[in-house]
Amino acid sequence: MSLATITFQFLAEPTDVNFGGNVHGGVVMKWIDQAAYACAAQWSKEYCVTVSANGIRFIKPIKVGQLVKLTASIVHTGTSSMHIYVSVSSGEATESKMTVANRCFISFMAIDKEGRSVNVSSYTPQEKNDFQLDLVAMHAKHFTKQLDMHFTKTTGVH
Repeated sequence: MSLATITFQFLAEPTDVNFGGNVHGGVVMKWIDQAAYACAAQWSKEYCVTVSANGIRFIKPIKVGQLVKLTASIVHTGTSSMHIYVSVSSGEATESKMTVANRCFISFMAIDKEGRSVNVSSYTPQEKNDFQLDLVAMHAKHFTKQLDMHFTKTTGVH
């Protein structure tokens, strides 16, 4: 496995579920942020901060006791930013089949001890799927900028 990809696997615990018996969406978002942080920190060799999360999609509920697998992969880099695609899969711990439960793009920035951005190594897509994910990540980045501009213009809040 390259530095561009990191995988977490664990069991969904009773403390992770909501009143409906499914893992709470906020818990899944926390897992995504943690996996993406580990991926960004490994890639940049720096402390990183979350900049944005785009396209978070809750596809299928995760049940307590299921095996959960998060795969976080660098799909694009800027000067100091890293755009990471995170896929969350789940399935019964006693079976090998897992299905996608969630996915999103999340962006991080590498910073120094004073909180200033620092340069990161460039990522170059290799496979067809890598190029497609890079393109989607750039669409998400553009959408986020447009949304921020519209929000600021409409509300006056940054």
